Amino acid sequence: MTSRQLIQPLAKDHGSPARAVAVSSAFGTFGELLQGALPDDGPDFLVTLPIARWATATFEYDSAHDSVEVFPATKTKARRVAEAVLARHSGGGGSLRLSGSLPEGKGLASSSADLVATARAVASAVGVDLPPQGIENLLRQIEPTDGVMYPGVVAFEHRNVALLARCGVLPPMTIVGIDEGGTVDTVAFNRIPKNFTAAERDEYARLLDEVQRAVRAGDAAAIGRVATRSAHLNQRLCRKRTLNAMTALSAEIGGVGVVTAHSGSTIGLLLPHDVPGFRSRLAEAINRCGQLVHRERVLCYQTLGFERTGIGTSNDLQ
Repeated sequence: MTSRQLIQPLAKDHGSPARAVAVSSAFGTFGELLQGALPDDGPDFLVTLPIARWATATFEYDSAHDSVEVFPATKTKARRVAEAVLARHSGGGGSLRLSGSLPEGKGLASSSADLVATARAVASAVGVDLPPQGIENLLRQIEPTDGVMYPGVVAFEHRNVALLARCGVLPPMTIVGIDEGGTVDTVAFNRIPKNFTAAERDEYARLLDEVQRAVRAGDAAAIGRVATRSAHLNQRLCRKRTLNAMTALSAEIGGVGVVTAHSGSTIGLLLPHDVPGFRSRLAEAINRCGQLVHRERVLCYQTLGFERTGIGTSNDLQ
């Protein structure tokens, strides 16, 4: 689901317009394992938590057209990405259709996934290889972006739209969470000065080092500790009213901690699949979360697995 798929190749015979159809997808994230800023006025950054939910883009390319039509029409940023790819590589236009299972405004990287899927689909339709760095260059002109163009867990400068480090892959976990309601405009949130203190920046640097080591080792408990600390540090920026209750619930049912959408409305607990009595613990977590909010706001997501081969595990900050 993370790779682009060409459905119909380009057709240029006898001077006819070139046409093609391509479909691509990009995964979302459940908030972030960690989000903060580095010392000495270093960049803001986040660490992704990939989940098995996707945005899908279908692009019908036609070289005879000079514009892009997008459905739903509200996806104007995706249209801008499509137009940028075409302007750089082929010209022409076409029809872009977006769909998926990521709710908007909840902190699950729905906008980032839309834009990455769009870039991949349009590039595939016109026969262009567009690596993650190329997608970064496109999206940097549009909005702050999560690092969902890279497989696995990455540390990412979301304001600068640049890779900071590849971390590895997560052990299998289920995220049992809740939506506290409302939506958050991520672009507007990122404009707000965070005013991190020097001590906070130092702590975020330590937490980044810890989570990189934990992901490389597949240490779910250590991953959970970092995510929990980051969630509590973020309270002054985007408060979650159920944070204390969710932190306690995680400890009670054998979870490894909580994870939050640092600029969204969702919060969840992390339950590793290898914990004894996993199914009964999962059922209890779902039931108890339903006591904190309306049951229709209880969420369950799976961490997204990737092949370990080919996923960078260097701790070098790039």
